[in-house]
Amino acid sequence: MSTVSTVNGGISFWYADHGIPDPREPLPGDSNADVCIVGGGYTGLWTAYYLKKAVPFLNITVLEASFCGYGASGRNGGWLYNGIAGRDRYARLHGHDAAVRLQQAMNDTVTEVIDTAAAENIDADIHHGGVLEVAYTPAQLARLKDFHSVEIAFGETDRTLHGARETAERVRVHGAVGSTWTPHGARIHPVKLVTGLATAVEALGVTIHENTPVTEIRPKHAVTPYGTVRAPYVLRCTEGFTADLKGQKRTWLPMNSSMIVTEPLPDSTWDALGWDNRETLGDTAHAYMYAQRTADNRIALGGRGHPYRYASATDNDGRTHPATVDSLRDLLVRLFPATAGAAIDHAWSGVLGVPRDWCATVTLDRSTGLGWAGGYVGSGVATANLAARTLRDLIQQDSGQAGATDLTTLPWVNHHVRRWEPEPLRWLGVHALYAAYRTADRRELATARPDTDPLAKFADKLSGRG
Repeated sequence: MSTVSTVNGGISFWYADHGIPDPREPLPGDSNADVCIVGGGYTGLWTAYYLKKAVPFLNITVLEASFCGYGASGRNGGWLYNGIAGRDRYARLHGHDAAVRLQQAMNDTVTEVIDTAAAENIDADIHHGGVLEVAYTPAQLARLKDFHSVEIAFGETDRTLHGARETAERVRVHGAVGSTWTPHGARIHPVKLVTGLATAVEALGVTIHENTPVTEIRPKHAVTPYGTVRAPYVLRCTEGFTADLKGQKRTWLPMNSSMIVTEPLPDSTWDALGWDNRETLGDTAHAYMYAQRTADNRIALGGRGHPYRYASATDNDGRTHPATVDSLRDLLVRLFPATAGAAIDHAWSGVLGVPRDWCATVTLDRSTGLGWAGGYVGSGVATANLAARTLRDLIQQDSGQAGATDLTTLPWVNHHVRRWEPEPLRWLGVHALYAAYRTADRRELATARPDTDPLAKFADKLSGRG
């Protein structure tokens, strides 16, 4: 397999495939709005969409530092699925039934995004094939069976468990010994979704200013180099780029995730691999991978790579360390030996927001009018939609236009998270954490023991996930 001609960076393959949209005008100076949304990714755009649909007379302004979808919304793996970060913790804090309601809301969100995209004529290469998560070591299989049982306990009665033969009938992953499948997932083209959503939002009458970095958010003010937007509600929808804002350096850690995509693969390769239903595909390794079969018959595959840059720095254009590209290529061939001769057309990276307790949250501070949503820990494609609808309901409740709803009473609403440790502890901790996970994966692959490696269990406790 050759990476000599691999495009590295340039934001993402999704933009190389679809094209970077024409830029929108930056903020021309001081202005006023009813709601100011900071961030033009999925969270910000969905929030603008649902607010404007609910209350058409609202004056809504979206401020985006680069262009809509520049961050994780334009770089992710294209998994529209029902996973949400922190559900187990919310069950401990608020009770099992509350967490079941949160999970059901996430299940419904997958359908909500699909139906809304269709209603707005957004062609995002959506294929509703579900999510298949595989195991290829005895330890992974034990975790997968536990995971399957837990998901059923949280209400996913339509989830199925497969052995090696049934797994191969779906996707022939080399060495796979089992899998679990849920119908609550779909493959998407991330950029087609975010650009279509931005167009739909503008058509409703929302104002979007691009190339307008917000440097500070304070009550009723979003401050930029070109002027300040004043609004009763200012919503922070910046996910992995939150650390760039004044006073937010330790709020959510910007975790790097990297991807590669192959050239279009011939029919002979797909005959060897199967994957006819185009499920999104993951595994149960500690340093897990995620993949999809694209609409033009490539494999796009991602993983953590270099997990974190010192002092919560973020990259500019998605350029990926060559060693990460090589490791993802090696993983691709190990899982799918039939791809050994395929070229890697593109590699890129992006950041996702990780709270200290690994719990996604949505909040509206009624005393200040400041709101925020994020900390999705890599599960943001669908979660951003649920967060946006929740912010809509919280604002309508606060402004007296509506009462409490099912969404405003979900357990992730107004959840408070402690800040990350200062540097260099943050950098040392994150790199030690992922070194431990990778070591645990290697041990489990080499020894074929059925129990999870103790190093991974220790890492889970250290990170706050265990």
